[in-house]
Amino acid sequence: MDQDELAAIRAKRMAELQQQMGGGGNEAQQKQQQEAQARQEEMKNSILAQVLDQSARARLNSIALVKPEKAKMIEGMLCQMATTGQLPGKYERRRVMDSDDEDDY
Repeated sequence: MDQDELAAIRAKRMAELQQQMGGGGNEAQQKQQQEAQARQEEMKNSILAQVLDQSARARLNSIALVKPEKAKMIEGMLCQMATTGQLPGKYERRRVMDSDDEDDY
């Protein structure tokens, strides 16, 4: 083998190793993102459990079945209000229904 062939083989092997290392890091990064999403979801559920009574939570779940984007908006609004101290107590079903513009569910 001459020097050019040897250099080409080394370069090819180096590229393979870098790709493997990059792929492994990508998997670790995806795992971290999934864990962060799971923690965020758990925190959201914890906040909602604190600020919604059982009937309000059931109402929010029924809204989520029909209009998931609207339920996410309400959940986000409730979590934000709870974390900033704007909620005086637990939300009841009537208050969740009042925060919903349409009552066609």
